[in-house]
Amino acid sequence: MRFLHTSDWHLGRSFHRVSMLDAQRDFLDHLLETARTERVDAVLVAGDVYDRAVPPLAAVELFDQALHRLAELGVDTVMISGNHDSARRLGVGSGLMRRAGIHLHTDPASCATPVLLSDGHGEVACYGLPYLEPAMCRDTLGAPESSHAAVLGAAMDRVRADLATRPAGTRSLVLAHAFVTGGEPSDSERDITVGGVASVPAGVFDGVDYAALGHLHGAQTLTDRVRYSGSPLPYSFSEARHRKSMWLVDLDAEGRVTAERVDTPVPRPLARLRGTLAELLADESLECHREAWVEATLTDAARPHEPMAQLARRFPHLLSLVFEPAAGADDDLSYAGRLRGRSDREVAEDFVAHVRSGRRADAHERKLLQEAFEAVRAGDLAEEGAR
Repeated sequence: MRFLHTSDWHLGRSFHRVSMLDAQRDFLDHLLETARTERVDAVLVAGDVYDRAVPPLAAVELFDQALHRLAELGVDTVMISGNHDSARRLGVGSGLMRRAGIHLHTDPASCATPVLLSDGHGEVACYGLPYLEPAMCRDTLGAPESSHAAVLGAAMDRVRADLATRPAGTRSLVLAHAFVTGGEPSDSERDITVGGVASVPAGVFDGVDYAALGHLHGAQTLTDRVRYSGSPLPYSFSEARHRKSMWLVDLDAEGRVTAERVDTPVPRPLARLRGTLAELLADESLECHREAWVEATLTDAARPHEPMAQLARRFPHLLSLVFEPAAGADDDLSYAGRLRGRSDREVAEDFVAHVRSGRRADAHERKLLQEAFEAVRAGDLAEEGAR
């Protein structure tokens, strides 16, 4: 059986204020054409269909068009909600859509109810695990604690229990939206560390033939059976070295997996340039980046006059300008620069140390901060679900 594994469409998202809607439409055209020409049996979408809980109308219309086209093509589609999606909104109409071969998995309580697909070798049980927020899913799944590893482990225990009731030789796969240990993140993913340690071991997926993962934006192979497809389009300059693609996965009669990457169309390459303003304006080797989306990091000791205007004349698609003086104290760093790469909880702990003249939060205080962030996030999710 052949699958096309993709994730993290983020419909409705822009790239540094540049609309990506046309690029997202081109990607979906490419996905449909690939499904047709490669004779794909099912498309797997591992979460973050939309970029936010209440997406813009244009993004909803694009999604609706894609589902109609997949149904017309006769290709089953299995889809889960990610941490950017509103699970309840995405799941509206799922019962009717199922009749057209569109299978939306957005309810954690139904994670052990598979879509059953068939070929000449028998059935493939396809399980969908939507993004599992620990504070919201612990009781539903009977997890021993509120952590990502605990709730995902409890969900997979249910999957394995259901699989054990099926005929011998039943092949299986699971879709999940999570940060799995060994994966390499980028700046584009929303932080999910609230609720304890964010990453979970790849071994949690033992017992199924293939795990189609979403959340991280770079395509990655953690094991032959556990893979991230990555986002089909770039959403931050940290993805400049990514090769954007989907996985074309074949599952044979014995459950052996082979996979190859199918490149996706990207509107422009990304370029991250670094140097003084004079160097970036004069270096002839940089001419190859003229049509790229550019992030320029200036290392001048003093801020130059109108650097954006000067650089834009050479690089018309310059989108981001960063100042990092080559020789300067930490105090010279911008506020954004000091926070880059730090989680909300780490920022809060830094603040505690700052107001207490360097005395950092102890273990009890760190626990209180974590619980406070969990309570806020749980409240936000409950409010979102009620809207």
